[in-house]
Amino acid sequence: MNDRIQQLASEAGLLFQRDKLNYEEQKFAELIVKECLSFCEYEGDRFDEYDSGMGERARIIRESIQEHFGVEQ
Repeated sequence: MNDRIQQLASEAGLLFQRDKLNYEEQKFAELIVKECLSFCEYEGDRFDEYDSGMGERARIIRESIQEHFGVEQ
């Protein structure tokens, strides 16, 4: 995970009197991002059946999200 998660947590008011997410909050954020990555992968596979260009774009989006949030799948 990277600083972007911390920034979003701060914007959501999760870091009112502290500067870091606790383990459970960090894990929750990571699981949300991983769910998004899985969805992109699923959609990429689904699109490949009838439009390989869309499937490839879904994979590019997945990789971009993964890099942006610093999450390993």
